[in-house]
Amino acid sequence: MLEFRKKILEIITTPIRAIRLHYIPMLFIYFAYGASAFIGIAEFFWIKEELQLPLSDLQILNIWLLVPWTSKMIFGQLVDSVKIFGSNRKVYALIGAGLMIVATVLLIILALEEIVPSDYKIKLYFLSSILYMLGLVIQDVVADTMSTEVVDRNQTQEKIKQELTMVQILARLSLGLGFLIMPPLGGYLFNGENYVEIFTLSLFVPIVSVVGIVVIDIDEVESSPLDKKIIWGGLLFALFSFFIGYYHLNNPAFPSQEMVFILSLGVVLYFLNIIIKDLDKQSIQNIKKMMIIIFVYQAIPNPDTAVQWWQTDILGLKREFFTDLSLIGGVLGFLGLWLSAKYIVEQSISKVLLWLVIISTLLSLPNLLLYYIHDTLDIDVIKSVVYMTTTLISPFKYFAMVLILTLIAIHAPKGKRGTWFALMTSLVNIAVSTGELFNKYLFTVLEISKEAKKYTHLDIFLWIVMIVGFILPIVTILIVDPKMKKNLKDTYSKS
Repeated sequence: MLEFRKKILEIITTPIRAIRLHYIPMLFIYFAYGASAFIGIAEFFWIKEELQLPLSDLQILNIWLLVPWTSKMIFGQLVDSVKIFGSNRKVYALIGAGLMIVATVLLIILALEEIVPSDYKIKLYFLSSILYMLGLVIQDVVADTMSTEVVDRNQTQEKIKQELTMVQILARLSLGLGFLIMPPLGGYLFNGENYVEIFTLSLFVPIVSVVGIVVIDIDEVESSPLDKKIIWGGLLFALFSFFIGYYHLNNPAFPSQEMVFILSLGVVLYFLNIIIKDLDKQSIQNIKKMMIIIFVYQAIPNPDTAVQWWQTDILGLKREFFTDLSLIGGVLGFLGLWLSAKYIVEQSISKVLLWLVIISTLLSLPNLLLYYIHDTLDIDVIKSVVYMTTTLISPFKYFAMVLILTLIAIHAPKGKRGTWFALMTSLVNIAVSTGELFNKYLFTVLEISKEAKKYTHLDIFLWIVMIVGFILPIVTILIVDPKMKKNLKDTYSKS
């Protein structure tokens, strides 16, 4: 019994015991990123009731807010190659925080009645939102880069892999903690009118993001040569993406998603090839294998959107139910990652990914079963099934992201880690877009429509997604990672 208690205590305390002093600056930035949604509820009502922002303007703003993310490779290059006042880590985190503070102060001024003429309010709100997003992106690039650099490289490859995995776990836990605590707190403090007070309180976010960097000295990294192809190419790509998105607003039939997808994939792969071209042949081969595994795994079609449409329109589940479900899923994902940290660190990444595919496939079966028998169940039983599925699957979504980020961190080339991480996370997003396009075409072929509330062939959609999501990643991992195939054969022969 005493031994069992020791093991449980070890599992619970693993993330805490793994924290090192030089991790703190990075973890604070991630926490602030999650906490940035603190004003989410207040800002939503302020936009709706006070600013009265038209839907068309809101759509344009959303396109503008994507520009900093599509330009992330540019900021990665700056972090890798351009020192400001002798710094290429701390100073960029401070610049990001400065932009966020300016944006928040501007928002506070806008919330004060009769300070800014109404004709300028929307334009200044656009400016505030873009500046804030720009600050977040710059800090995200810094934190991602640091997550590959805080690890002691004077260890065995196995120890390096384990520490990189733990760093990514701690980063996701820090991000998750900020997101789980601060937005609900902001909603609780908001009384429907105190916009200025809530916006003022949100100044803590940029301050928290740089506390670690100000208090704890971090090692500055030697700069690598600036690659102008990535700078100018990234800028042109961001502008192209913006104009395609803007054109799509007035021409909904225009295949903007497909065009951006094709161009994005070509640009990102081209830039990644530039980054790794100077490495040895074996390293390049390993990186390309890793990229294939990540892309295929993230490109697995996600049925969640279609299932939620059906649950809302046909089963009658309310928005409040999904709000509660989202909160429960976040908490369980956070706890699951925390308690599984020791196991994830000690296992092969490919092995854990394989298990995640198998588990995710099994957990998709309740939705299929619910589709076939929902007419025989009352609403409380249906809610229980949905709750159960969410409870079980939430932690595994966290696990997958940690493993993918660990793979990215393991192969990050020295001196180019900021650009590398920015491009690889872009590749991950492109892979997710692949799954969304797959869903889009299936919706068209199977005539699944939320507008028309047509879900007659939803079961066929779920079967296809489940089969593709099971076979494709497993076959890819076994082909690309021969060691994994050998391990499975050895396990099978022993049994």
